[in-house]
Amino acid sequence: MGFPGGATTNDERLTMNDTKEANNMLIRNANLLNPGTERGIYDILIREGKIAQIAPHIDAEEEVEVDVQEMYVTPGLVDAHTHLGLKADSQGEFYADHNEKKSILSPEMRAIDAINPQSVNFKEAREAGITTCASGPGSLNVIGGQYACIKTVGNVIDDMVLDPYFAMKCALGENPKKGYETTRMGIAATLRNFLFQAKAYAEDPNHKFDMKLEPMIPVIRGEKALKIHCHEAIDIVTAVRICDEFHLKFTLDHVTCGAEVVDFLRKRPEIPLLLGPTLGHRGKVELHGKSFENVVKLAEGRDVCLITDAPVIPLEYLPVCAGLAIAKGMPYERALEAVTINPARVMGVEDRVGNLAPGKDADLVIWKDKPFVVIQDPVAVFINGERV
Repeated sequence: MGFPGGATTNDERLTMNDTKEANNMLIRNANLLNPGTERGIYDILIREGKIAQIAPHIDAEEEVEVDVQEMYVTPGLVDAHTHLGLKADSQGEFYADHNEKKSILSPEMRAIDAINPQSVNFKEAREAGITTCASGPGSLNVIGGQYACIKTVGNVIDDMVLDPYFAMKCALGENPKKGYETTRMGIAATLRNFLFQAKAYAEDPNHKFDMKLEPMIPVIRGEKALKIHCHEAIDIVTAVRICDEFHLKFTLDHVTCGAEVVDFLRKRPEIPLLLGPTLGHRGKVELHGKSFENVVKLAEGRDVCLITDAPVIPLEYLPVCAGLAIAKGMPYERALEAVTINPARVMGVEDRVGNLAPGKDADLVIWKDKPFVVIQDPVAVFINGERV
């Protein structure tokens, strides 16, 4: 799979292990699809794994120069809600580490202690152009633990992490209800009671160390978001109510039946909506609102993220989800933002990833045809300036 044209464009040069050559490159004539950049043909200069310059023409002599002949280039794609490496496929319960089953309140659980980078799902994701994602606990528990933001390349999770704890997982609805034989009233009461405890703990300078309450301090202070699993309209509204009571930073994840309360949500455009997984069948009662038409409706007039909830939808199908949203009426630019800069902002890593700009990580994807509207594999994917 070579690149056309140029003096040093063959695959042998582009896959060499020499760090200097891999991290320093001039890409010429890229048809750039990049949030924040006017559409056009650009050169992209990469140095030491970072974007150094983007301009219609760059005068520079790099050891590796690639003329992509007006193929499309996007930032690496980003998914703000997965369980990548925590619930691996084909391995059954052996690698089912996404739900801790000992306590309905498990904020001390850290995703990075269980994410397995050797899972084949990492390779499949990055080869499809997904270069950064969130990975964290599932939705069995009302408080599930600490979500991490990671790159999709590497063998040791500590070397892949952008933020080991950017949000605290919370869940409402059928999953904790069934897992603990409780009710929606019971779930809300459990969450409120724990938030009261965490607030008192955070405000007491003489508190005795508590491993469950300690990671809740940044949540109470608004430094970390509650990442709230909510499909049904009733759970969406309850999530907003409780977070408002405690003045919390939060995201609404899934929002499958959010179209039923779309006017309510439109009054709160500041709340991040992470929409999905929308590809696939309606496997349980709280998914009755699943459709890309509803995704488009919820996205009107606000920034949203499209998510796969991988492995519910394999992460490599994130571009397909963007394409299906476009097919149902989402503007192309908004769909691109929903799988790049918007999820990067939600995770607080927009200074590193999400779009291509000087100083940011050189995570980019080269496509033969316009992405999302044509089903295709990328021609090449780069993470931190290295081809993967």
